[in-house]
Amino acid sequence: MDNINVNKKYNIYIEQNFNNLIKFLDKNNIKSKSIVIITDDNVASYYLKDIENLFINYNVFKYILSYGEESKSLNEIYNIYEFLLGNNIDRKSLIIALGGGVVGDIAGFVSSTYMRGIKYIQIPTTLLAQVDSSIGGKTGVDFLNKKNIIGSFYNPSLVYINISTLSTLPKVQFENGLAEVIKHAYILDKDYLDFIIHNKEKIKNQNKNTLKNIIYKSCKIKANIVSIDEKEKGIREILNFGHTFGHAIETESNFSILHGQGVSIGIIASMYISYKQNLIQEEDLLNAKSLFKYFNIYDKKSLNIENIYKNMIYDKKNENKQIKIVMLKEIGYAFSTKELDEGIIKSAIKYALEG
Repeated sequence: MDNINVNKKYNIYIEQNFNNLIKFLDKNNIKSKSIVIITDDNVASYYLKDIENLFINYNVFKYILSYGEESKSLNEIYNIYEFLLGNNIDRKSLIIALGGGVVGDIAGFVSSTYMRGIKYIQIPTTLLAQVDSSIGGKTGVDFLNKKNIIGSFYNPSLVYINISTLSTLPKVQFENGLAEVIKHAYILDKDYLDFIIHNKEKIKNQNKNTLKNIIYKSCKIKANIVSIDEKEKGIREILNFGHTFGHAIETESNFSILHGQGVSIGIIASMYISYKQNLIQEEDLLNAKSLFKYFNIYDKKSLNIENIYKNMIYDKKNENKQIKIVMLKEIGYAFSTKELDEGIIKSAIKYALEG
C-alpha cells in the first residue's frame, strides 16, 4: 500500500509484517548504530524479539514499561532518562516506540526532551495508535491525575504500521481503537462514515482488506489535518471531537474507562448539544449511539457529573477557563466552540452517561 507523507516531514508506511523496516529507515536517511527500544511488558512478549532480530548488527538497548496508563508519569520519565544516560545514549541514537498510545506518548516525550531532542520512530501495535496517536507529533505524560497535561509537539522520523499486530490485540482494545476511526468519519467525511456502517460486520470480524482500508483512510485524514495545522492553532482542533468530555471521563473513572470508551461517550455528549442546537437531527444522534454500541464501546456509566465538569475545566485545550467543545454542524463538518454554558454541558454529560 502507498505510503502517506505528513507535511513533507515524515512518512507513514502500512505493511503486513516488519520485514521492510530497515529498508524504510535507510530510504528516509535514518541512520544510527545505537537503538533504544521502548515498549511495555505486554507488547514485548509478542514483538520485541522480532524487532531485535532486525537490528542484530546494532547496539540495541531495551526499556520495558509496565503495561497501562499508570506508566505515563514523570517518575517513569525520570527512570528512562537515567537508563539512557547510564547506557551512554547520545544525540545520534534512535529511539523506537514499540507499542500502543501510552508507549508512543512516553517515548515521544523522552525523545523530544533528552539532550534537547533525538530521533525516534513510531511502531504502533494497537488500532488506536495506528490510526491516531502515532501521527501528528503529540507527546505527553499525565500529572496530578490530569491526562497529558505535560507534553510537547515532536514529530517522529517515521511511522511503521504492521497491520498483523492487530491479530494479538485483545478484543476490547481493538474496539477501543474504533472510536478514533469513527471520529474521523464524523468530523470530516460522511462517505467514510457510510463505508464504516456498510462494512461494520467485516470490521468487527477484522477482515484484513477492510482493516487496511480503514487504517489507510484514517491515517490519511489525520495526516492531512496535522499537515495543515501542526500545533493545533486552527483546524486540528476538530480532532478533539469527544475528547474534552472523554479525557474528563477517563480521569473521573481513574482510567478504568478506556480512552476509546471515554471518547465514545464524549462524542455522544457533543452530538447531543449539536442536536439540541438544531444542527443535526435526532436520528443522527441515535445512529451514532447504535454504531458505538454495535462495536461495544458505548454503554451506561455511573459517574459523578460535577466531577467530570470540574475535570473539563482543567483541559489543556481551554482558554481563559472557557471549556472548548468540538461539535457537529452536520455529519462530516465539525467546528470548535467555547460559547456553551455550564447547564447544557452538564445536561450533555448526563445524557451520554445514561447510555
